[in-house]
Amino acid sequence: MRNFYFIIILFALASFGQSNKDTYAFEASILRGNVLPHTEDLYHLRGHPEGFMLSFLKQTHGAKEWHSAYNFPDYGAYIEYQNYQNQYLGQIISAGMQYNFYFLHRNVELKLSQGMAYATTPYDKETNSKNKAFGSTLMANTNIGLFFKKENIIDKFGVQAGFLFTHCSNGRTKSPNSGINTFLVNVGVNYAFSEKNNRVIDTADLHKNYAERIHYNFILRTGVNESPIIGSGQHPFYHIGAYADKRFNRKSALQFGTELFLTTSFIDFIKYKANAYPELNLNPNTDYKRVGVFTGYELFVNKISLEAQLGYYVYQPFKNDIAIYDRVGFKYYLSKKMFTSFSVKTHLFLAEALEFGVGVRL
Repeated sequence: MRNFYFIIILFALASFGQSNKDTYAFEASILRGNVLPHTEDLYHLRGHPEGFMLSFLKQTHGAKEWHSAYNFPDYGAYIEYQNYQNQYLGQIISAGMQYNFYFLHRNVELKLSQGMAYATTPYDKETNSKNKAFGSTLMANTNIGLFFKKENIIDKFGVQAGFLFTHCSNGRTKSPNSGINTFLVNVGVNYAFSEKNNRVIDTADLHKNYAERIHYNFILRTGVNESPIIGSGQHPFYHIGAYADKRFNRKSALQFGTELFLTTSFIDFIKYKANAYPELNLNPNTDYKRVGVFTGYELFVNKISLEAQLGYYVYQPFKNDIAIYDRVGFKYYLSKKMFTSFSVKTHLFLAEALEFGVGVRL
C-alpha cells in the first residue's frame, strides 16, 4: 500500500520539475462544508468539516507545447487539512499533485488533485468501531474544484472562491472502507512570486495532425485488497486487460476492450458467505473470477494522461457487487510504447481496488 503512495509522490515531483522557464505561485484557502453520506449506514458520520488547503504551483507560459494546448495551466503540489467535526471520523491531512486548468479569460479555474491522506482516527474494533468509512490510516485522496479566480488584484495578491468536492478512501485495501465524500465552500488568496509574464502560444504544432491509427494495449493491474469481512486479511488481485484505442486529436482518445479479474480475496469470502448465510444457496466452490467489457476515454496532457472507463461484467458467477463498474486514474508514458498507471476501481461510490498497472501500447 505504501508503495502506491510513494509512486504518486514520484509522479508529482516528476511533473513538477519539467520546466525551468516558468514562474511560481502560492494559493491558500479555508474550507467549510458538509459530509455527503452515500449509504444509510453512514448517516452517523455526518458533520460540517472545516479546514484549509495550501498549494505551491508552477505557472506555465508556453515553454512546452502542452502549455498553450491547455490554456497555460498551473501544476504542482498541495497540502490539505480537514477536521470532519465528527467524533468517529476525526481529522485528515492530505498531500499530493495538483493541476489548475483555466477558462473564460482565466477567470474560472478547474482544480484537479490526487494524493494520499492520513487519518487520525481510523476504524478500531475496540476504540472506534463506528468508523465504517476509514479502515486504515493511509488512504487515497481526490479533489475536484471549480472556482472564480482573480490574480494580481493588489500587487501580486489575488483571490479565489468556489466549491471543492473531496473523496477519501483506501480502495478496500483494508476493511471497512465505505469512504467519505465532502462538499466544501472554498475562499482564499493567491500570490505570485514573480512579475506577470507574457504567455506565448506555440504555433509550431497548430496544424499538426494528432490523429493516429488504432493501437492495441495490454495491461496488468495489481495490488492488494480485503474482502468486506473485517479482519479477513489482505490478498493480491490481478486485473489483466486488453483494449484498442483510437486517438482522434491532440487531447482525446476512445477505448474499447475486455479484462479478466482475479480477485483472490473472493475465494475465502465466497466460502464464508456460503456457510454463514445458507439461505443464499451459494455454492462454496463458486468461481471467483470475473470477465468484463468496457469503454473508456483518455485525455492526453503531456507524458501524463487522465483516464476514465465504464464497464460491465459479462461473466460474474459470484454476484457480490452490481454488474456495472467504473475506473478513474492516470497514466504516465515512459515511452511511446510503455506506460504505468494508477487507478481506482469502484462500483458507483463503493471502491474495490487501488490498482497499480504497467502496460504496453502497440
